Formats: sequence, structure tokens, C-alpha cells
Amino acid sequence: MLHLLIRLVLAPLARLIYRPEVHGTEHVPLTGPVIIAANHRAAVDTALIQFVTPRPVSFLGKAEYFTGKGPKARLMAAFLRALHYVPVERGNAMAGMAALEAARKVLDGGDAFAIYPEGTRSLDGRLHRGHTGVGALALATRARVVPVAVTGTERMLPIGKKIPRPAKVMVRFGKPLDFSRYDGMESSPAIRRAVTDEIMYAILELSEQEYVDRYHKRPNEAA
Repeated sequence: MLHLLIRLVLAPLARLIYRPEVHGTEHVPLTGPVIIAANHRAAVDTALIQFVTPRPVSFLGKAEYFTGKGPKARLMAAFLRALHYVPVERGNAMAGMAALEAARKVLDGGDAFAIYPEGTRSLDGRLHRGHTGVGALALATRARVVPVAVTGTERMLPIGKKIPRPAKVMVRFGKPLDFSRYDGMESSPAIRRAVTDEIMYAILELSEQEYVDRYHKRPNEAA
């Protein structure tokens, strides 16, 4: 019921208020496993992608969001589940593997899973080198990958703000990428890197951002 309320009421209301410009939804396969691979400009990107994609899309969410006690915490957990968030533990040595395994379960079930290959929001507006988890997922599940470019959300929800404000926002879906030519080669780091780089190039063409061939680091992570 909550899922239907979000899809049929909340999502159209958000589109009416913020009026995102959306292109290429016809490129999203409506059935079968698909990876939505997007650039990441602001915290609101996740909700935006879910609201404009023509099928339900799962994202990873911190496990602690689902385990809180009290009415408010339970309501938050129910809301996130309705948005197809998948709980996963973070902040430990096994977190990366747990995240990939959770994503793989979604794709093995024939559903859509969204990922930000950069790993974090871009604070400088540029598109940074992608982590190879997206390549590993595409190879292991044989899911097609739809590249997505989001622009304008950094103005819609600037860092430090909690309520989105009207701004020109655009979402572009690209044509699905098929990596079946690499079947049986998912154990190769070089192949995972090649697949990831192809995905990032497709996002780059859609977003027209400046590309930086290094992983993005937040200021407190810089050497």
C-alpha cells in the first residue's frame, strides 16, 4: 500500500512541483535485470531517479535506517522499503562485498538496481573515475546497464540544505549497454575495469561533465 501511495501520489506530486526534464525513458527495459548507473550530484539524486524511472529501482541503504525503535524509526524503515531500499551494513572490512551481494540478489531476481559508480557525490562538479563494482555486477549478472546523467540537482539541494528548492533539473537515460561479449571473463580485473570505463564514458557523453581519471575524494579523505 505504501509503495502504491509513493508511486501514484508522491512521485507525480514531486514531478509536478519540481518539473524535472526527463529524456530517454524508452531506453529502460521494463522487464529483466537492469543496472541504472548514474553520476551523483546531490543527496536528492536517489529520490529523483526513483521518481522518473519507468519501473521500480532499488538502491542500497544503511542498515541502521531499518533497525531503529519507536514509531518514527519504524515509519522511516517502512518508507525506505516502499522505495525499494535494500539494507546493507557499512563501515567494516566486508561492507563492499556485502553491498555487491545485496545488489546481485536484486538483479538475480530480475529487478532493477541503481548504483553511483563514482562511489560518492561529486563536490567539484566533475565526473570522476568509476569504481569497478558496477563492472563486476554487470559481468556476474549479465544485466544490461543503462547509463544515466543527472544535472542541476546540486542547485536543487545544495550541500547543507534539507529541503529541495525549485531549480532546472534534467535526467537523461542512455541506450542500454550489453556486455555479453565478456561472458565467462568476470574474474579478470582488466575486464572489470574495461566495462566500468565504458559505462563511465557513456555517462560522460550524457552529462557533458569534465572527466577526471582518478577516484573522487572528499576533503577529509585527501592525502
